[in-house]
Amino acid sequence: MAREQHSGGTGGTGGTGGTELGRFLRARRTRVTPEEVGLTAGGGFRRTPGLRREELATLAGISIDYYARLERGTETRPSPSVIDALARALRLDQAEHRHLRELAVGADRPTPAPAGVPSRDLPDGIDLILQALRPNPAYVVGRAFDLLAANPGGLRLFAGVEDEPVERRNLARYVVLHPRARTVFDDWGEALHSVVAWLRGHLGIEPDAPDLTELVDELLRKSPEFAAAWDEYDVAGDSRGRRTFHHPDVGDLTLGFQGMDLGGSHGQYLVAYYAEVGTPDHDAMVLLDRVAQERAAGASAPEPPVRREN
Repeated sequence: MAREQHSGGTGGTGGTGGTELGRFLRARRTRVTPEEVGLTAGGGFRRTPGLRREELATLAGISIDYYARLERGTETRPSPSVIDALARALRLDQAEHRHLRELAVGADRPTPAPAGVPSRDLPDGIDLILQALRPNPAYVVGRAFDLLAANPGGLRLFAGVEDEPVERRNLARYVVLHPRARTVFDDWGEALHSVVAWLRGHLGIEPDAPDLTELVDELLRKSPEFAAAWDEYDVAGDSRGRRTFHHPDVGDLTLGFQGMDLGGSHGQYLVAYYAEVGTPDHDAMVLLDRVAQERAAGASAPEPPVRREN
């Protein structure tokens, strides 16, 4: 399978073996240089990019043997204090630190039963909330980036995604594979890494989730850029920030965005975009909502009756 061709793998298996905890530690260790943590690199050839195992173990205050067992997956019960020490040594941010804790908890669990695919049903009132947010583009995605619902601007913001059948609309697939995505996003690389971080974070906690593994395997097969980013093992996706679009309907616009988990759902996430009233970006956002509504109305309009000749 495609996952075996990449060092990170998509879940509980991978080309390097071990556990997801071990793979995460190994990937992050290679990204920290000795100089960044106050060590002298020394002379001679270094086979390993970043820190050696013994260097990281020393920084974290644990034995080299114990750390090696963590990476190999033969030690699955690190204490919270060990996890915190490793996070400090690896210079992890808050989201990465939290992910490391979650992986440590998961490593000590018995092998779970295969996870099912979450329901696509939305909590009550979400459709009303999406409409009430207009003209702000807003949408709801599932844990595997399936586009579950959107208001007109939220759907049209990703120009071209509406051409897919409803059940195939997926924002990860759009960002990575859709030919228009590279021109719609001002920084396509940032959008790609945001997708990778989201999927890495979710798959690390639910490594047997079929919707996640199937999507990641597809993206690994079809996109060398996704495969390269996947091996970097970023997990700190952005839940808020700003993003610039080059939109075919309204031109350039830069919008802030905020994401939030939906209570009572399994991994569903609402994202809303915004701009300050009176700015050109807000004007473009209002125009996008209007154009999107007109497109949606035109697509749903009934065919005119056929006139019959007498």
